[in-house]
Amino acid sequence: MRFSGWRCALVIAATLLSGTARAEVYELPPDGYDVIGVISTVRSRAEETLLDLARRHGLGYEDIVRANPEVDAWLPGEGTEILLPTQFVLPPGKRHGIVLNLAEYRMYYYPEKRPGSPALVMTWPMSIGRMDWATPLGQTRITVKAKNPSWYPPESVRAEHLADGDPLPRIVPPGPENPLGAHAMRLDIPGYLIHGTNRPAGVGMRVTHGCIRMFPEDIEFLFDQVAVNTPVRIINEPVKIGWNGDELVLEVHRTLEVVAPPESADENAVAESTQATTTVTNPPELQAPVKDALTSLTEQFVVATSSRPGELDWDQAEIALQHANGVPAPIGRSIKNAATSAASY
Repeated sequence: MRFSGWRCALVIAATLLSGTARAEVYELPPDGYDVIGVISTVRSRAEETLLDLARRHGLGYEDIVRANPEVDAWLPGEGTEILLPTQFVLPPGKRHGIVLNLAEYRMYYYPEKRPGSPALVMTWPMSIGRMDWATPLGQTRITVKAKNPSWYPPESVRAEHLADGDPLPRIVPPGPENPLGAHAMRLDIPGYLIHGTNRPAGVGMRVTHGCIRMFPEDIEFLFDQVAVNTPVRIINEPVKIGWNGDELVLEVHRTLEVVAPPESADENAVAESTQATTTVTNPPELQAPVKDALTSLTEQFVVATSSRPGELDWDQAEIALQHANGVPAPIGRSIKNAATSAASY
């Protein structure tokens, strides 16, 4: 069991036919509470890398490296204490469907509540588009699900590989050389997918041509949970603030830099009736300027205290903003019997 600040959380380990997949599944906090999971530590073994530990504990590369800046990612060493940032402030906005927070390199899935069962939230690490192949923002949905998809790389990606001395065929069939892995879900944005990978070490990095990559065992679990037409909201929120009991908690990630995208998307074609590739640009309406971290903190603090009075320790908040290590930190508390929110002070 894991414990959040308000009550017991569920962690379900699911065994799938192809192996063991560990799904992080928590009971969804009620309105007014925003934190799931707990922070913990482990000691590394001589043969382990930080990436090994990250995958085992439901984390990605950025998660574990940022939380352990003094540790060598490839040779942490026997007995080194490793911080596991397995506590999360839920992203702002509606808790429904799939939410992809690019700045966090993390996915949240809110399945439909089943009668007689508690509402749940599931979360996994993910890879996102490189700086020059940015993953678009906005509201979309799952349109197609495919097992063992073929990959039809667009001409721009083939040209990039050719320039690097690694030519690609026009069609990459299912198998170990297919970068889509064994599962893919197409979004209603031409050319973009949520899919597995044949290079799991890159999960939690900014390495794709715009698509969302997951560990093979994670997308295998998610694939069976998600239906076609499930809504997907893609956001870029490096600063998250929320309530954990009476504490106000701040989680800060590094701000993503974005440059103009090329005229194509990532591993963009799941095998369907057509074998044509899709050439797209990131739609302008799906791009949004990144707010200054302090501005974002202030706005979210106002929202968090709009119906629940609280006060903010600005010194602690500034420290968290400077570290930007993705580890939730207390930066305030509720005000008992207050008539107005501290946001107005």
